[in-house]
Amino acid sequence: MASSKLSASIIFLQLIFLLFVFNSANAQLKVGFYKDTCPQAEAIVKKVMDQVMKVAPSLSGPLLRMHFHDCFVRGCDGSVLLNSSTGQAEKDSPPNLSLRGYQVIDRVKTALEKECPGVVSCADALAIVARDVTVATMGPFWEVETGRRDGRVSNFSEPLTNLPPFFANISQLISMFRSKGLSVKDLVVLSGGHTIGTSHCSSFTSRLYNSTGKDGTDPTLDSEYIAKLKSKCKVGDQTTLVEMDPGSFRTFDNSYYTLVAKRRGLFQSDAALLDSSETKAYVKLQAAATHKSTFFEDFGVSMRNMGRVGVLTGRAGEIRKVCSKIN
Repeated sequence: MASSKLSASIIFLQLIFLLFVFNSANAQLKVGFYKDTCPQAEAIVKKVMDQVMKVAPSLSGPLLRMHFHDCFVRGCDGSVLLNSSTGQAEKDSPPNLSLRGYQVIDRVKTALEKECPGVVSCADALAIVARDVTVATMGPFWEVETGRRDGRVSNFSEPLTNLPPFFANISQLISMFRSKGLSVKDLVVLSGGHTIGTSHCSSFTSRLYNSTGKDGTDPTLDSEYIAKLKSKCKVGDQTTLVEMDPGSFRTFDNSYYTLVAKRRGLFQSDAALLDSSETKAYVKLQAAATHKSTFFEDFGVSMRNMGRVGVLTGRAGEIRKVCSKIN
């Protein structure tokens, strides 16, 4: 009799344990994840970012892009922030060498740790920062889902195969977005993030000097725009920075789509948006829109969609104390 009770108790405890593990593994992101454990988390991030944007507004584009680069490699787990003593981390990989603003994320994390030690993940801090720099450049506000945990792995090779390259065609772009569970609409909407920031000439000079058109130019690129770009970027230029959205590269707006519609998208991947009926229709819609543009609302939705890619939740991963190294 006693042994049967003991067996029943053991089975009950095992069921409780399995239920706990199941719930932990299936924990979901949600708005307000830190409302009990660190209720001031987003306010803390905003305070730091308000200070940063006053003195370094040019970091808005790189910090927005950093979240994108994080999510497309191993999911949104903060792995892009990790350092490697041997130069073999994601941030050391060629597609990530132009990223800037790591020290800003460190500053945000330090402020969060001071208020709520060991609570807010670096992955969530990065997601909140991406929203806040968008708002700081007159872009949309969206509620950021939180609850991500930080990954412990960062590999040099993975950005090379997971990040859509600037020379990608539309088939490659659609395939890479779908592999992350993102739609064609997410692709064309998130491309609109190119409305802020700059790029090195080396990312697009092949369109000016080594393509299939007249004098080696890209026939899909507007000829007047080619002349302007050539005046700034000479063959082999590795250092000059060019505005991705000339005239409003520090203002988040829908003018990116106007440029793409006029064949003035800076990258081949921008021009590729005119090669699919679905993406082209969205480009044309936003290019023609004024105050009734749906872009801001769409961007918030697509950023939330991207923010769910490959996340670690529950008991997976960790909450790093310092974003550049595992605990």
